[in-house]
Amino acid sequence: MSAVVATKTARLVEAEGLAKTFDVSAPWLNRVVERKPRQFVHAVDDVAFAIARGTTLALVGESGCGKSTVARLLVGLYPPTRGRVVFDGVDITGPGRTNTVRRRMQMIFQDPYASLNPRWKVQDIVAEPLREHGFAEGRSGAANDRRLADRVAELLSSVGLAAADAEKFPHQFSGGQRQRISIARALATEPEFLVCDEPTSALDVSVQAQVLNIMKDLQTRQGLTYLFISHNLAVVRHVSDQVGVMYLGRIVEIAAKAHLFTTPRHPYTRMLLDAIPDIHMSGRARTPVQGEVPNPLHPPAGCAFNPRCPFANERCRVERPALLPAGAVRVACHAVEEGRI
Repeated sequence: MSAVVATKTARLVEAEGLAKTFDVSAPWLNRVVERKPRQFVHAVDDVAFAIARGTTLALVGESGCGKSTVARLLVGLYPPTRGRVVFDGVDITGPGRTNTVRRRMQMIFQDPYASLNPRWKVQDIVAEPLREHGFAEGRSGAANDRRLADRVAELLSSVGLAAADAEKFPHQFSGGQRQRISIARALATEPEFLVCDEPTSALDVSVQAQVLNIMKDLQTRQGLTYLFISHNLAVVRHVSDQVGVMYLGRIVEIAAKAHLFTTPRHPYTRMLLDAIPDIHMSGRARTPVQGEVPNPLHPPAGCAFNPRCPFANERCRVERPALLPAGAVRVACHAVEEGRI
């Protein structure tokens, strides 16, 4: 079911007007001596989307566009500057994020070499969330350890690893195997929602496919809901149901996968798709887009994409577009709204 058109009861996760601003000012004394003002980066600015149960929303965009910040806002690693996160109909922003909510949503991080404690055995790494959330409470020490070991073996088996791997350390595994351990740890509390922050970007292409297939199988078997962060459009096309395109902290287009890849509407979405090599030599027309991503400390007025957009006019340079419905998609573009493209 489309996350854009899902009914409220079918939505598991909703972001409403989500924003995060970071203070990147120099130290106070430096500012006084050099007479410089405080500086702020609007990493995420008025982001809104919904994810239906059992589906995958992928967020794509260039490095620094705010994808990972959105991921951390959803799981509570960052408090939002404004806006809210609604999980299963409950506002979990701030004090509403109970221990039960933490159990129901987990995160898989980008770098499997940095996200696992090198001094812990796999048994302890995967069992940590089980201990934190009281799995096997009320049992004697031996019975508790035996139940934890059985649960860890079951989790490792679900991601294609052997029960004997529980006695090894992370350095004894390849990158793909370490990411499987990360997935097993994330699944320990039987979550309903997984936030995946570029979980395959540090892996070889063949290993990427194995990890992605495991994640798809787990979603099918357990009905998991994913937010998938990536800059790899081939990966996004394989795993997603909906795709949101981010540029300089804002979502500029959100659509079902089929619509986005066949009929992209926003000029920035077209630029991303045009960057994919055309191995079929189809000769299709490409939209020329020049320039670099603007400095986030000093974003352009109006539409943030206007300095690079071939369709920009005066309205684009002074008025920021809203994310509005345009047929089967939602897009933030004056040129699309006015029918100029």
